[in-house]
Amino acid sequence: MVSNHSDTRFERLAAAAARPLAELLECPNDARSLLSVETRCLDFEAGQVVFRQHEVCKGLYVVVSGDFVRKAERFQMRVTLGSARPGDLLELAAVLGDQHHTYTLNAVGSGKMLLVPIEALRRAFDTYPPLQMKLLEELAREVSRAYITSCLTRVTPSRRHSNGRTSA
Repeated sequence: MVSNHSDTRFERLAAAAARPLAELLECPNDARSLLSVETRCLDFEAGQVVFRQHEVCKGLYVVVSGDFVRKAERFQMRVTLGSARPGDLLELAAVLGDQHHTYTLNAVGSGKMLLVPIEALRRAFDTYPPLQMKLLEELAREVSRAYITSCLTRVTPSRRHSNGRTSA
């Protein structure tokens, strides 16, 4: 029997679902033109580092093709944070925060990314401030998704009763 608690977590995950990129970057023509003119397409080969943790962030990355892996150094341990796949928007936290990468990103195979330079984003934020708020809202959804996913994948230890039965 599925608990009501699990249903609530799935509902929260659905509410925190990523918004389409076109919706996130929807803005008036002048800001949209600025972003589209400045956006570059980058090619990567297998094993190539896209960016390194703690380096200055060059902008917002969008995975177009290929698979990429996120790794970070946390508490003197190397941690794999997961993969990045086509459609993923990367480094909102760095762009909207202190402009330093929060993890290292490597190409697993060949792939392509779009890079929206940070200078273009800043000018677009000046031209159309609601754009920055939309991206902040998406960052909040990203954090919620990560938290909910970690709760859903958490393994609950089972306890053994004196009669040999196992319970959660």
